[in-house]
Order: sequence, then C-alpha cells, then structure tokens
Amino acid sequence: MNILLHELRAYRKSTIIWTISLVGIAALFMSFFPSFTKDTEEFTKLLEGYPAALREAFGINLENLFSILGFYCYGLSFVTLCGSIQAMNLGTSIVSKEVREKTADFLLTKPVTRTIVLSNKFLAALISIILTNIIYIGAAILLAFQVTTEDFSIETFILLSLTVFLVQLIFLAIGIFISVVVPKIKSVLPVSLATVFAFYFLGMFSSGDEGKRYLSPFKYFDTAYIMDNSGYEASFLAAGAVVIVAAIVASYYIYAKKDIHCV
Repeated sequence: MNILLHELRAYRKSTIIWTISLVGIAALFMSFFPSFTKDTEEFTKLLEGYPAALREAFGINLENLFSILGFYCYGLSFVTLCGSIQAMNLGTSIVSKEVREKTADFLLTKPVTRTIVLSNKFLAALISIILTNIIYIGAAILLAFQVTTEDFSIETFILLSLTVFLVQLIFLAIGIFISVVVPKIKSVLPVSLATVFAFYFLGMFSSGDEGKRYLSPFKYFDTAYIMDNSGYEASFLAAGAVVIVAAIVASYYIYAKKDIHCV
C-alpha cells in the first residue's frame, strides 16, 4: 500500500497538468462550434478541396461534421494524441525511473516481491488515467451542452470519449513493456513522443486500409462507426485487448527475471 500511495503522490502533479490540458483542448475546439456551424457551405467547400485520405486521417467526416458529435470527433483526435502521450509517459517511467534515480536497489530490498512492486506501480498509473478520464468526460459533456442547442446522444458521446481511455490503456501497456525491456532510459519524454507519434503517423498512412488499421492503436476506434452503431468494432476491440494483455504479461515475466542495474 505504501508503494501505491507513494506512486500516486509522485503522479499527482502530472495528472493534474494532463487533465487540465485535455479539458483545455476540448474547450478550445468546442468554442469554435457555434461559428463553425454558421458557415457550413463555405467550410464544406474548403474541406472538399482536401484529399479524402487526409480528411480521414484527421477524423473529418463531411457527412456529420456539422453536428455536435461529428465536430467533437475532430477535436477528439487531438485529445487522444495528448492522452496517449500521458499514458506512455506513465508506463515508460514505471520501472525506468527507479534505475535512473538509483532507487531500485533500495526498493527491491524491501520485503515485497517484484510482482507486488510492479502491480502497485501499474495500479497507480491506471488510477491516474482513470481520474483524468472521469474529469475529462464530465467536462466535455458540460462543454457540449454549452455550445449546442440540438439534441444529441449522451451514450454515443460517452462512447466516443471513452476511446481516449481505451487507447491510453494500450499505450500504458506498451510503455510498461518498454520500461522493463530497455536497461536504462535516460529521459522518458523523448521515448514517449517518438513511440506515440510513430504510431500516430502510421495510423495516418493506413487510412482506408482495413488490414493496416491493426498496426496503429489510433485507428482501432473509428468514430464514424461508433456514431452509426453506438458501439465499437469487435475485432479491433479484441486486438487492443490482446496488445494490452500480451504487453502486461510479458512485462511481469521479464521484470521478475531481469537483473536490475542501479549504477
């Protein structure tokens, strides 16, 4: 329990900053919605000039862009990107910070197993992400009601918002795996940014190809499909679950066996 509380305190500041950042991004995009819907014809002509692949990569669907849900999806792509960096930072720092700060020897000499250590660290990161999403979703719903007078499905809105959390889980698992595999990570942020943006651009280039969508977590949850079906695509939901479970199981196995070098 002491490890969990210590980790939660360590993540407290970053959790607050990331939560405010995600809400701020949503608020920024939502603030454009009233003026955006006043000039639908001009914006439609402008966006039609862009390649379809580029529009799809940024989550722009002209069929529903001028509804509150459709417009929200556009901003949601950037929220998901930033949320993924948060999750990747947490995952990558879980083990690497102990080596980097030379506290691993102190921690591992305590009368607790490595499994318990990793479990507490993982739980702390998970709680941080959950708190971020609870506040974000609540704020996003309030913002949506503030900028539109039209009726929209709250259930669909929440399903769309939860994609941020689901993608974060994938990157948290990937980050943990990297943290236990790489002997020493000098700085977490460059690793996190490189990994997240690599998958992001991979997702952009895989637009329109169903098979290539499996290569990037950013393409596992198609917003147009969610709005049309009020649910997620089972195959991609399963793919995300496989990635998470495989990464976490491998992380536990490797961490239990590896030599921890603190110097």
